[in-house]
Amino acid sequence: MKTLIQHVQLVTMNATRDVFPDGYLIIQDTRIVALGAMENLTEELSHFDKVIDGEQGILMPGMINTHTHIGMVPFRSLGDDVPDRLRRFLFPLEQHMTKELAYHSGKYAIAEMQLAGVTSFMDMYYFEDELAKATAEMGSRGILGETIIDFPTCDAQEPHGGLAYAENYIPKWLGNPLITPAIAPHAPNTNSQEALEKTTMLAEKYDVPVSLHVAEMDYEVQYFMDKYGLTPVGYLHKIGFLSPRVIAAHCIFLTDDDIELLKITGTKVAHCIGANTKSAKGVARIQDLLAAGVPVGLGTDGPSSGNTLDLFTQMKLFANFHKTTLKDRGAFPAVEIVALATNGGAEVLGLSKEVGSLEVGKQADVVLVETKSVNMFPNFDPYAVLVYSGNASNVEMVYINGRCVVEKKQLVQQSLSSLQQNLQAEMSEFKKRAMELAD
Repeated sequence: MKTLIQHVQLVTMNATRDVFPDGYLIIQDTRIVALGAMENLTEELSHFDKVIDGEQGILMPGMINTHTHIGMVPFRSLGDDVPDRLRRFLFPLEQHMTKELAYHSGKYAIAEMQLAGVTSFMDMYYFEDELAKATAEMGSRGILGETIIDFPTCDAQEPHGGLAYAENYIPKWLGNPLITPAIAPHAPNTNSQEALEKTTMLAEKYDVPVSLHVAEMDYEVQYFMDKYGLTPVGYLHKIGFLSPRVIAAHCIFLTDDDIELLKITGTKVAHCIGANTKSAKGVARIQDLLAAGVPVGLGTDGPSSGNTLDLFTQMKLFANFHKTTLKDRGAFPAVEIVALATNGGAEVLGLSKEVGSLEVGKQADVVLVETKSVNMFPNFDPYAVLVYSGNASNVEMVYINGRCVVEKKQLVQQSLSSLQQNLQAEMSEFKKRAMELAD
């Protein structure tokens, strides 16, 4: 299958940030085989199986969500303004999560991401085998980590039971072109040192990524300071946990020494500005992390924490909060923020050789953002339009691995209404429990 997308504002996000105001891109099967200015397109249109007129929309790399929990759509809008929401609602209700509910939640969450131009994501939740199946069926690119935590859960009857689950789950998905299995201890304060050390051994055994929440909670920071005289990052370094395979989510409370440790160990950071500020936790030191050479990507957190799973929201919030915190309107120009949502995320997830920019030879994870809607005119700077004007409703078309999954703002292979109905049907018992806790 050979596809030509022409007459687009081509935003490559390559190393030199090439932009072609009137450009084209050619997809052959799963990969990008050519791109550039329209004036240099010499191949006859009859040579293509499909020709798409982009009508001067912005063609960009698929966006990459570096931290989320796709099984948690049922929690969205529940107790949003309750201070101790994690322990009052989330932990208790997760005991009633089923593999069927997680599966249907996963498919719905992936649909939301696809419709918003998110083509790759890193997940941390329970029943990850079911969520991997959901991801494969939806045709998205996912890294899916089974949660490890120090109490019995919905998919493990004993503390740290996720380790045994991961041992069975990971080998099933190794080598899959779209799915990368992973392992995800919940946080350093919700796991024993032994569990964290076993996590490292398991990750090294199968050569898979690791993700966990780090330095997200003030009480987490206080716990490690009181018990060890260390920060959470310092503790993880002391036990030999940090490494290039580790993706540390949040990292709100970092010291200068923490940033240096992340740098020297090659640990990467998933920044979830929406969830962090909604919960009034704070704004992470992203400018300092990037200056130190620590890879950073954007994440939405789960649909219960940040409520939306699109990166347009995160890019806009990132700009507003970081400029305000730094008291510098010039901090983080729009091009740098788009980079965090694309090739920055690819670097964090270890996918930068395959996705994150539009370049010949890379996988065809491509998003067309239309510029005809009222909020998209005029367009002096495509980066500024994406960050400050655009939203998920402007996503016109999405290709993942060379396959069209969104066309004319609609899912191609799936019915959104059917996905919602299936999830709604599985939520009846969950909703009953949720209402009991809310009373």
